[in-house]
Amino acid sequence: MDFSIKFLASEAIRTVVNHADWIGWNLFLAVIPMVLSVVLFRRSRFAKTSIDRRHRSLFWWLGVAVFVAFLPNAPYILTDIIHFVRWVRAGASIWVVTLIYVPLFILFLGAGFEAYVVSLMNAGHYLKQKGLRQYVFPMELTLHGLSAIGIFLGRFIRLNSWNILTHPNDVAASLVGDVFDKQPMLTIVITFIILTLLYALLKPVHFAMSHYWKFRPQQARRPFVIPHS
Repeated sequence: MDFSIKFLASEAIRTVVNHADWIGWNLFLAVIPMVLSVVLFRRSRFAKTSIDRRHRSLFWWLGVAVFVAFLPNAPYILTDIIHFVRWVRAGASIWVVTLIYVPLFILFLGAGFEAYVVSLMNAGHYLKQKGLRQYVFPMELTLHGLSAIGIFLGRFIRLNSWNILTHPNDVAASLVGDVFDKQPMLTIVITFIILTLLYALLKPVHFAMSHYWKFRPQQARRPFVIPHS
């Protein structure tokens, strides 16, 4: 078989086109909480202490509720690794797996979890702006736990974020009847640990990059001076 650049390019296009529906949809859902986190926690007019009442308005709290409900969609993308396993088991060549499937899934999974990290860091930024730095870590752990539960409900029970409004009885029944069984709880705990560890690894990277880009323009404006010998 001819493993030319042309063949690999056509295979890459075919793979993306054939799976664009669920890839695009899952990425769209992953971006929603990130966008909400910017609107709720990062916009300059929300960072002023003089308008704290606006933060605690009913509209703002509804926005926070929607943010929490959609947040699991971002790390949920990590579970789509099962599609990668299926593609490999379907008999794809080593070249297709290495040069197409692996890069595609690295970008896909990375984009989803990146949205999750940014969302939580924006929420943490809001707490710090309000002088509530001590609540950042508990907030992160709480959202890790809720996201782990949401991922389980989405992957295994096949519930969606909007089912909280459209089918609240089904969500409540799943929480009571499914989540607290031994095996689901083990799955949720493992997911919680994975989310916590990955977030702990990526958060410092974000801080380092943010610090670099924040001070880079100042360094760039400094004139070059030849030091005296």
